[in-house]
Amino acid sequence: MSTVNGGISFWYAQEGAPAPREPLPGDTTADVCIVGGGYTGLWTAYYLKKAVPFLDITVLEAKFCGYGASGRNGGWLYNGIAGRDRYAKLHGHEAAVRLQQAMNATVTEVLDVCETEKIDADQHRGGVLEVALSPAQLIRLKAFHAAETAFGETDRELYGARETAERIRVTGAVGSSWTPHGARLHPVKLVTGLAAAVEALGVTIHESTPVTEIRPKHAVTPYGTVRAPYVLRCTEGFTASLAGQRRTWLPMNSSMIVTEPLTDAQWDSVGWAGGEALGDMAHAYMYAQRTADDRIALGGRGVPYRYGSKTDNDGRTQPQTIEALREILVRFFPQLAGVGVDHAWSGVLGVPRDWCATVTLDRSTGLGWAGGYVGSGVATANLAARTLRDLIRQDSGQTGPTDLTTLPWVDHKVRKWEPEPLRWLGVHTMYAAFRGADRRESTGHTATTDRVAVLANRLSGR
Repeated sequence: MSTVNGGISFWYAQEGAPAPREPLPGDTTADVCIVGGGYTGLWTAYYLKKAVPFLDITVLEAKFCGYGASGRNGGWLYNGIAGRDRYAKLHGHEAAVRLQQAMNATVTEVLDVCETEKIDADQHRGGVLEVALSPAQLIRLKAFHAAETAFGETDRELYGARETAERIRVTGAVGSSWTPHGARLHPVKLVTGLAAAVEALGVTIHESTPVTEIRPKHAVTPYGTVRAPYVLRCTEGFTASLAGQRRTWLPMNSSMIVTEPLTDAQWDSVGWAGGEALGDMAHAYMYAQRTADDRIALGGRGVPYRYGSKTDNDGRTQPQTIEALREILVRFFPQLAGVGVDHAWSGVLGVPRDWCATVTLDRSTGLGWAGGYVGSGVATANLAARTLRDLIRQDSGQTGPTDLTTLPWVDHKVRKWEPEPLRWLGVHTMYAAFRGADRRESTGHTATTDRVAVLANRLSGR
């Protein structure tokens, strides 16, 4: 069996390409212009229009809604957020606890909106199980579990080898940590359902309309300019393509494979009856889900970064990356060695220099942005969108500060990435260090995290 490579993603191969929406017909105006038709942009449009129905909102999308990470991700709706530990250092433990609590609640919020808007995204709330496969990983797992508990996640559970196997029989797993604050879903079904809900509210979406420049009160495209008091940048991994933004967020590559459907006998050998999202404690970590049609979708880092912050077009990934992801699948589940890989693809996610997700509204210019999710965007985009809604309502005098506008990630400043070739060398060196550390930890018997990985984390700001 041959593996389909690219074609945006397996999720789009299942659903088919969406019917195209019209591009921007020429110069126009709006109350709010949102650049980017992924989760962040669409959720922001949704919550703004629900809160203030008379707002004239226009969404501009370069390709089609969900073309980027929103249509290519692993379908993990979970409570992780990039930068929480740094926010605890900058703003205090309690501020970071509030941020974590907001993320916990966001999982429920997304599922509730799906029910309200009748969006069937194959959502299943089975939580997230993160496993350890070596002594060093087990030490990190226990430290991770303790940290999550310290940030208020008292419903998280720590398992030994036997309890882990009762959930999912990952070969060699010596322990795991499970949180109920997670669900698996079909990324494209969510983004297409959300786009339809937004349009039903009266939001205008223009596709095939790349924005080449954002400046105060202007979003410039080849077809014309949208003028609006508020212009919001919601472009995540594609931010580097905008004028002046080349070094703002690094477009990190992540790749995925999906198997053919497994038989009942194969699932009996694997377990995984609870539909948990599955991850591990490796430095170059993996993520996986059991899909609604009984496949395993599994992702991780391949070639992590393209020189000059370039991004791909159709989602093709390197043959060696496909093989590396297949090796992870077989390492976790040796009994699936003969299972076919139906599809492989890749996409980019946004990584700030300090690895912290942020939400900002510059009240002097009306420019706003949200992103830098570092791979945790399925849920974080929803929290960011609600925060942007509240920031705009506060700025326009409709409301005062809210619980969301006072979270520590609001208005966080991040320095730019280094110029080339330094950032290419830095990212590739970092991931080579992580892969080497994972190899040494998997073959050694020490319970100490590999020193090279510790150094790579420190130098990268991760």
